[in-house]
Amino acid sequence: MASAAEQLAANLNFNAFSKATELQQRLWFLAIALVVYRIGTHVPIPGVDTKAMAQMFQGQAGGILGMFNMFGGGALQRMAIFALNIMPYITASIIIQLFTTMSPHLEALKKEGEQGRKILNQYTRYLTVFFAAFQAFGIAVGLEGGQGVVIEPGMTFRLTTVITLVGGTVFLMWLGEQISVRGIGQGISLIIFGGIVAQVPNALAGLFELARTGAMSTFVLLVILTLVVGVIFVVVFFERAQRKLLVQYPKRQMGNKMFGGESSHLPLKLNTSGVIPPIFASSLLLLPTTVAGFLATGGPAWLSSITTVLGHGRPLYLLLYAAGIVFFAFFYTSIVFNPVETADNLKKYGGFIPGIRPGQRTAEYLDHVLTRLTVIGAGYLVVVCLLPEFLIAEMSVPFYFGGTSLLIVVSVTMDTVAQIQSHLLAHQYEGLIKKARLKGPGRR
Repeated sequence: MASAAEQLAANLNFNAFSKATELQQRLWFLAIALVVYRIGTHVPIPGVDTKAMAQMFQGQAGGILGMFNMFGGGALQRMAIFALNIMPYITASIIIQLFTTMSPHLEALKKEGEQGRKILNQYTRYLTVFFAAFQAFGIAVGLEGGQGVVIEPGMTFRLTTVITLVGGTVFLMWLGEQISVRGIGQGISLIIFGGIVAQVPNALAGLFELARTGAMSTFVLLVILTLVVGVIFVVVFFERAQRKLLVQYPKRQMGNKMFGGESSHLPLKLNTSGVIPPIFASSLLLLPTTVAGFLATGGPAWLSSITTVLGHGRPLYLLLYAAGIVFFAFFYTSIVFNPVETADNLKKYGGFIPGIRPGQRTAEYLDHVLTRLTVIGAGYLVVVCLLPEFLIAEMSVPFYFGGTSLLIVVSVTMDTVAQIQSHLLAHQYEGLIKKARLKGPGRR
């Protein structure tokens, strides 16, 4: 089966694209939104010496904050108004989804449909503001501990920093929602995608500079570039991989005619959770270490210990990261796909899996298959996301565009291309319907 990119390449032509005015408007809105986001990553918060901030960040860039800076498009290094990026919103989403499975009230809201979803989104926004304020205050205190970073330390600077950073996160949250409604693709993922892609030229330039100066051998450079290409192929393969379960529909007689009897497939993706587990796991790890990383030089000893044990390549960080990916892979898969509900729908419309009794036995079979697929998918995510960590730890490679970053970039690109394809196909169907109406039997 051809991928969305292959179908798009086969069906796309300038004539069809020029007539798809709605798609053009959505793409223009997406481009303008990403430009606004990139401008915000270069606007520093008030009261910060940017040169001193850059020097201070150099000492922390080798740890987890370097990866956070990669996700934010360099906003953290410049201490811009979007320094927190969208991570507080992701953390709030994790908490709300966890409580939805435990709280009967939130679970009832989830089942209410659109109105319940709006209420849950409002809870997520409130929790986002809380997490953003907490992180912003920690960053403000940490910046005051740096040498010459803050021009005029004090409560005024802390209040200004909290308001600015919280406002930047709320604006990005709103911008992501607008991209999802008026643009193409999932807005939050595209914001993270834009930050990662913006850092790729600098990462590649730094890598080639190390090879040019002799700090890195040409062989290591070729190995890294080969691994990047290999990871891209692996991500594309696993993201497209599916287990198709045969579903049979019985024949039924209506009058003198027989209907039904067809067979179809129920596709189960190998990685049902997508890029959510790495993002969720990294955001939870970034919540305490964002503050600890800045306070490590002037704070208590236990903060320095946290920064040390949660550095790249450290056993505790790798263990927590892998455990978080596996947990969220199973957790998010259980939210996206409900075997009991799927089995009930199949039974309702007369469908059944050959050899499996409809109802409870079908739900148990679906859960068994999905569990095995999730184990493989979670293992794939762990390997892909921990690969750059071993490279950074063993080869001292200051190159963060790998693993999680490649997974996000490739997955978001495939999803966006698929949505563009669906818009073009919808536009072609609209054209066919209009032609059919013009050439109907009533016109001569």
